Amino acid sequence: MNVPDPHILAGLIEGSPYPVYLIVGEKLRVALANAACLRAWGKDKSVIGMPFSQALPELAGQPFEALLKRVLATGEPYYAINDKAELIIDGKLTTSYYTFSYQPVKDATGRNTGVVCYATDVTELVNSIADVQRLNEQEFTANEALADINAKLIATNDDLENVNKELHSSYDQLESSEQRFRNLIQQAPFAICVIRASDLIVTDVNDRYLELVGKNRAQLDGKRIWDGVPEAAKVYAPVMQQVISTHIPYTAKEAQVPLLRHGILEHLFIDFVYEPVLSLEGIVTAIMVIGIDVSEKVNARKSIEEIEERMRLATQAANIGIFEFRYEAETLTTSERFDEIFGLQNADRKTLLSLYHPEDLHLSDRAHQEASITGNIFYEARIFPPQGEMKWVRFQARVFFDAAGVPERVIGTVVDITEYKRLQQQKDDFISIASHELKTPITTLKASLQMLDRMKHNINPVLFPKLIEQSTRSISKITDLVDDLLNVSKMSQGEVPLQKEWFRVATLLDSCCSHIRESGNHELILTGDQELKVFADEHRIDQVVVNLVNNSVKYAPLSREIYLHIEKQDDFIKISVRDQGPGIPSAKIPYLFDRYFRADDSGNQVSGLGLGLYICADIIARHGGEIGVDTELGMGSTFWFTLPA
Repeated sequence: MNVPDPHILAGLIEGSPYPVYLIVGEKLRVALANAACLRAWGKDKSVIGMPFSQALPELAGQPFEALLKRVLATGEPYYAINDKAELIIDGKLTTSYYTFSYQPVKDATGRNTGVVCYATDVTELVNSIADVQRLNEQEFTANEALADINAKLIATNDDLENVNKELHSSYDQLESSEQRFRNLIQQAPFAICVIRASDLIVTDVNDRYLELVGKNRAQLDGKRIWDGVPEAAKVYAPVMQQVISTHIPYTAKEAQVPLLRHGILEHLFIDFVYEPVLSLEGIVTAIMVIGIDVSEKVNARKSIEEIEERMRLATQAANIGIFEFRYEAETLTTSERFDEIFGLQNADRKTLLSLYHPEDLHLSDRAHQEASITGNIFYEARIFPPQGEMKWVRFQARVFFDAAGVPERVIGTVVDITEYKRLQQQKDDFISIASHELKTPITTLKASLQMLDRMKHNINPVLFPKLIEQSTRSISKITDLVDDLLNVSKMSQGEVPLQKEWFRVATLLDSCCSHIRESGNHELILTGDQELKVFADEHRIDQVVVNLVNNSVKYAPLSREIYLHIEKQDDFIKISVRDQGPGIPSAKIPYLFDRYFRADDSGNQVSGLGLGLYICADIIARHGGEIGVDTELGMGSTFWFTLPA
């Protein structure tokens, strides 16, 4: 089982009225013991953290330590009923009896890391059963005495008077014994009900049994048991009949029993025994039912298991790794996700630290030093897993101290925040690029307007047109940048509708990019099937073509010829834009259509926000087509996209 949240687990266990303790590690250290357990041991909290043999030396030679080792080694639970334990309580060796179970505790890898014990003190029950057995023996002795008296009566009439006296005395003993037996039943600290075997009539029942089944005495005493408790008859009537037939007791552990208690159907968990009572002839004369309500213990355990499962699902859904580190033993227990993040399994702390970036290696020791004061650990570091690229990880943990205030162990989480760091860096880069890109045209526009303002009363006919043209270009540049930002925002919110219609592709390619043609620096050459038509949003496709042509001009300024090609491929029309520029490095090709990526990220040679190709890819995807690039260093690049024909 995974380790649950310690506060929740400690609260549930501490509040249990039944002894519960947790043993961990090969040294069998007492990791946890609730108040009921410490009372049962006659110890205080100083035993927590000690080895089991040191905490309870009086158990040497008793089987408990060997059983703990066996459960820890095999992973198989152990159950005991009414086992004797001799403990030193208040300085005196005291004999007690317990019904208990040893359950293995596993970490996320399935390795046995400890044993948890759930116990119930049944000393009074065992002693009471022993008293009942002694009373039965007294009754047997009385019956033997009565038989001896009858023999003497037959043998001689002379001793008739003495025999009668002895007979009355024996009956008095028998009646007294029976009364003591009934008093014992009534005073027992657990539920007892005696049922006559011949007709299943309840002959004796104590108040605790009535409380357990939720009935009053008139409903059970002198009545057939299954008339008084009909809701349990379906399951347990055949069991009781089997005990009567076979003379073999029936013991149930944590049996879920439906009981109609005070008019409300409840499902209780009960430890109970159907014990056959035999006559001298070996005939079952009665069934003694002895029961203990363990619902609180079972529900507490189920709550712990449910909490563990919720924690496991939560950490699994959040991709959170969990770890526990013990300072004294220097042992590290990790979850499956923790191992995935670091690329190692069952690694110790020293091995994990060897994966840290040299500049971040000091962060772990510093965090643990601060945690010895604050009790909390939080830091982020870079690691290099054995396989794969560098990762950013975030540690967050809580330190737990022993009774002396010394750090004992750490329980915490680790999260892979590589993608978060990448997005954070991408955001910072975008802000830097946007600031730079907007600053240049705004500065130029501001300078032009200042000069125009100075000559407003004395216009320079030569300089005035140039300033107007320069201002127009700056405004156009700012508009393009703002349009890109608005387009990305609309795309993220799904607010970019397509207005589709039929149009001839060649006509669009002939009319687009007029600003490139008018500059005279580049020649756009149209090739391919110029009669092909397509059903698409002409304005958006024009936007894609202009962006691809602009990129050719921007990144291949020495390629005078730019080729626009149209062709039909199966059920698609393919449009290509080819230049004869320097080409694109293969390492950058997978990222060309990512948001904010720029093929030349120096910031000196080219401008733009790195949104153009991202917007183009979104437009083509909305049309049901594909977009890509074919490139070779020194041989130019061909950007292409397809549209359904």
